[in-house]
Amino acid sequence: MARIKYYYDTETCKYERVKVGTWDVVLNLLGFLSVAVVIAIVMVLVHNTYFESPKEASLKKENEELSLYYDILTDEMEDAQEMMAALQKRDDDIYRVINEAEPIPNTIRDGGVGGTDRYKLLLEQGLEREDLILNSLQKIERLKKQMYIQTKSYDEIVALAKSKDQMYASIPAIQPITNKELSRLASGFGMRIDPIYKVRRMHTGVDFSAARGTPIYATGDGVIKKVATNYGGYGKEVLIDHGYGYVTRYAHMSDFNVKKGQKIKRGECIGYVGSTGKSTAPHLHYEVLKDSKKVNPVHYFYNDLNEDEFQKILELSAVENQSLG
Repeated sequence: MARIKYYYDTETCKYERVKVGTWDVVLNLLGFLSVAVVIAIVMVLVHNTYFESPKEASLKKENEELSLYYDILTDEMEDAQEMMAALQKRDDDIYRVINEAEPIPNTIRDGGVGGTDRYKLLLEQGLEREDLILNSLQKIERLKKQMYIQTKSYDEIVALAKSKDQMYASIPAIQPITNKELSRLASGFGMRIDPIYKVRRMHTGVDFSAARGTPIYATGDGVIKKVATNYGGYGKEVLIDHGYGYVTRYAHMSDFNVKKGQKIKRGECIGYVGSTGKSTAPHLHYEVLKDSKKVNPVHYFYNDLNEDEFQKILELSAVENQSLG
């Protein structure tokens, strides 16, 4: 119940009752409401400052989890980038060196993936932390590009390795006749006594003495380039083009077992020992040409000889004696 207020009237010398008007009531009410509103605002600010709402607590927890997973994702991407860098270094320093291929330039490996225009739709959404999202997306795009380039590099290495296998199979790397006892090498490469003119002349191959009809084998994969019969010189001869700059000649044969244009594998019989052409006894004159230059065939007899045997045949080929043709 509201208290009744009085005032002292000097004219009547009495206490008179204070009359409250409507405006007084309104003003008092407004003042009370204003104070109440101010107090309420202060309380809300204090509460919001020192206390969290359930929704805010939930959002804060969600942000903390997202931040944690972002850090984990960043660490995983850095590990993936380190692994990719190790693969790139191994590719350049080992695989490409072994296969004689040039390293991939860093400008290609580390090339950019374009600007932010590729993420235009994402940027238009007005994300709060678009810098973090763009940074992660760019790292992933760069890693994907590096992975693509690396797979292409491995495809190239595989192709080169297959080509190497083919090259190794094509190199003339065995003796052209069976010579397990290493007793058939009659004359080596270099200056030798000519069997007809009895003067020192350059002998451009090696001579293997063997009985007439002894099988002659291709020393590497290739294609028969020439099958010819001469009444002097090399007599019956076969030339095999092995590719990669290698050609072999088999001369003074008695008969052929191949024809021109035929594909041949290492170890296949191409003909038989004879004494045709400029020859003093049944034997095989064997030559190796590398890039059209005649080289010492003995240096290529490594596929069917061990170290000691190879050393022995080198010593035999170095003896300056008379060639057989």
